[in-house]
Amino acid sequence: MGGKAMKKIIGLIGLILLVACQGQSVASLPEEVESVRLILDTDLGPDYDDVGAMALMHALADSGQVQILATLSSNADERVVPCMEVINTYFNRPEIPVGVTKSSTAASLTTWHKEKWTDALPAHYPHPTVKTSDAPDAVAIYRQLLSQQPDSSVVICTIGFFTNLKELLRSQGDTYSPLSGKELVARKVKRLVSMAGAFPEGKEFNVYCDVESSRAVADEWPTEIIFSGFEIGDKVLTGKKLVAMPTEHSPVKEAFAMSFAEGDPDGRMSWDQTAVLVAIKGYAPYFDIERGHFQLSDAEGNNSWKVDPQGPHARLLFRMTPQQIAAVIEDYMMHQPACK
Repeated sequence: MGGKAMKKIIGLIGLILLVACQGQSVASLPEEVESVRLILDTDLGPDYDDVGAMALMHALADSGQVQILATLSSNADERVVPCMEVINTYFNRPEIPVGVTKSSTAASLTTWHKEKWTDALPAHYPHPTVKTSDAPDAVAIYRQLLSQQPDSSVVICTIGFFTNLKELLRSQGDTYSPLSGKELVARKVKRLVSMAGAFPEGKEFNVYCDVESSRAVADEWPTEIIFSGFEIGDKVLTGKKLVAMPTEHSPVKEAFAMSFAEGDPDGRMSWDQTAVLVAIKGYAPYFDIERGHFQLSDAEGNNSWKVDPQGPHARLLFRMTPQQIAAVIEDYMMHQPACK
C-alpha cells in the first residue's frame, strides 16, 4: 500500500473517531472533507450573535471542514479577547492565536444588556489572557499567518468592523514578508466574507462604526468580497433550541440564556452566523449571490449598491427560506466539544 493511500486511511479513521465522540452517524460523513483556512475578525461584545458564529465555526472545525488560523478583534473593549478565548478553550482550541486592533481610533464597545455576559463568561470559564489590551497586534498576526500560507488559500471572515483590515492594507514589509499589506492580501487571500452593509441601500452598524476603514476596504481590497447584509441575518432567528438544551456549563448557552432573559422571545437575529456559514461552506445551497459594487455614500456610513455582473463584490440573496437556514445554523450552534 502506498504512503498516500495509508494517509487517507489514517485520516478517515481519525475522522470516524472524532464523529463518534460527537455522537454523529458515520453514514453522514462527506466523501471528501476540504478544510478551509480561516481567519475570523470579530467585534464580539456589542451583540451576542458573535458567540453563535464562533460556536458554528468550532462545530465545523470539529468535522474537519475548517482550520481556524486565528480569532482577532476589531473591538478594543477589555473583555473581548477573554471572551474569545473562553469559547476557543471550551472547544479544546486554547492555542488559537488571538490579536486585537491597536488603532488609536478603534471602537471600544460592550453589550447593551444589564446582565453582562461579557463579564460572566471570563468569570466562569478559563482563558489565558487577562484583558484585551494584553493581546498582540492583530495586524502583526495577520501578516505572520498570511506569509506562512499557500497562495490564494485563506478566507477572511469579518463579523465586526473593518479596522484591522484597513490597517493590514496600509502595512509595509516586515520580518514576516517583504510585501506590502495589499500585496500580501492579493497573494495569499482567496476571498473576504463580511457581515456588513444593508442592501440595496442603508446604514449598518459594522460599517458606520468605522466609516474610514469601511471605505478603504470597499475601495482597495484586492480580492472578491461577499457581503452578508443586515437584511439577511435579520430574518434568520436562532437560539431558542440552544437555550432549551439540557447541556450545562456551556459559555455559548450561557451567553444566549442571559441575553434572552432581557428580550428576543422568538430568537436572536443571526447576522454574524450567516457570514461564517458562507465563509466556510460557501453560499450554495443556502443563498444565491448578486455581483456588483458596494459603495459608501457619505461620511455617516450609508451605503449603496450598484449591480454589475463583473463587479468585484457580491451580496447574498435568499435561496433557502430564512427558517431553513436558521435550522442549519442552530444545529451547529448546539454542537458540543469533541472528546478530550
